[in-house]
Amino acid sequence: MKENKLVELSMDFSVDIINLIKHLKANHETIISNQIGRSGTSIGANIHEAQYAQGTKDFIGSK
Repeated sequence: MKENKLVELSMDFSVDIINLIKHLKANHETIISNQIGRSGTSIGANIHEAQYAQGTKDFIGSK
């Protein structure tokens, strides 16, 4: 697969987010850690969806 800097950066960011979550949960900050985990790790999924879109309807929705 072709090297993609954005994919690499998003993976590094996700790893940092997971490490932050571990730190927060160790300090009993579970409410904020759950939200940070969902939003921080969804970036990689959004990048993947954008790369493998079939056409413009995938980006703008169907009319």
